[in-house]
Amino acid sequence: MNSSFNKFLIFKKWIIIFLVCLFLTCFLYIPSVNALSDAKQFVLDAWSLVNEGYYDPERFDDIQWKRIRQKTLQKQIETTEEAYSAIEDMLKPLEDPFTRVLKPKDYELLKSSNFGSEINGVGIQLGEDEITKKIKVISTLAGSPAEDAGIIRGDFIDKVDGIPSSQLGLANTASKLRGESGTKVLVQLSNAAEEVKEIDLERRSVDLRPVRTKRFRNDSHTIGYLRITQFSESVPKKVEEALKELKEKEVEGIILDLRNNSGGLVSSGIAVAESFLSEKPIVETKDRNGIKDAITSNKDTFFDGPMVTLVNKGTASASEILAGSLQDNYRSILMGEQTYGKGLIQSLKSLGENSGIAITVASYLTPKGNNIQGKGITPDKILDLPEAAEYGSTQDKWVRNAEILLDSQLDVNNEVKRDLNGDFLTEMSKEIIN
Repeated sequence: MNSSFNKFLIFKKWIIIFLVCLFLTCFLYIPSVNALSDAKQFVLDAWSLVNEGYYDPERFDDIQWKRIRQKTLQKQIETTEEAYSAIEDMLKPLEDPFTRVLKPKDYELLKSSNFGSEINGVGIQLGEDEITKKIKVISTLAGSPAEDAGIIRGDFIDKVDGIPSSQLGLANTASKLRGESGTKVLVQLSNAAEEVKEIDLERRSVDLRPVRTKRFRNDSHTIGYLRITQFSESVPKKVEEALKELKEKEVEGIILDLRNNSGGLVSSGIAVAESFLSEKPIVETKDRNGIKDAITSNKDTFFDGPMVTLVNKGTASASEILAGSLQDNYRSILMGEQTYGKGLIQSLKSLGENSGIAITVASYLTPKGNNIQGKGITPDKILDLPEAAEYGSTQDKWVRNAEILLDSQLDVNNEVKRDLNGDFLTEMSKEIIN
């Protein structure tokens, strides 16, 4: 009896040892396989970066974000291209076109546009239409192939080299438009009237020239014109230099032109706001941890005289932060059209294989607490006028209206023209002629 019982105990012991070994083998085997799969690790790294930084973690619950990771890693992912495709599919449920994976070429071009002064492509800045979800032109860069071909703001990009933009998505559509100087790309466009056309564009190096100045003189006053086309790293310093130059030319007021400025580095937009605001709130940001304290400008400014700021539907992102801060602090009258309405902030993270990922990490509010995402900023004075082919030219009626307003401001006494409570400025904005 004892002998049989002892044999049973020994048998039971070996069964337990076998099951434990089997469990440990399976447990250790799975991670080792994943560790050997560089492509799957690449996907997991992208998931982790988004999981740690995305501004709206409640969205993860809605789309079952952890389950998406699990299902994605169960796929056959052996190559880098399969990894990119898996990441794109993984991000789609977020329904955020600004959170996207960037292949090496796109990653390098985006960094170049933020930090450099030239980019190779056709010179189109793209966005996603809030209603139709179509890829549309926010603006064209001055002197670019797109501008030369007559492409205008509001046109829709239907196809690039025969591939529908709806299939490509925002990031890949932009990617296919870029390329080496001298190469060509076939673009199919349509407009609001559903007129369709195809244009063969030759890519070339586009000089971004982010900061441009002019001086306007009439019988009574001297007015400076400052145009900012985008917010790259070098822009704040260039703006300071431009303002210094304009002050040396004894300008009395400034027209700040942010038309078709689709943004760039948020930090640069904030830094430019500091050139005009003294100890005033610039912007509030809201990340996954809630609303942070407002970013406030320093005491010193580079220009404290009268200003008028021009905006249009192509004014977006960092340029809306600047425009909103100037308007809410009664520092400048805004004239033009409703702005684009991009109130989300992205952070650029590096991935392996020289690629990157853009992640929406925060939304922002203007100093008065306005969330402009999908809505934009309403100017103090709407201008229902055709825009000039060349901004800042003598044919630019928008600039002419801004000049009239500044002339009126400069004609009043110093005490009133520096009144920042907004009452006088708001009333005067109603006096502008069309």
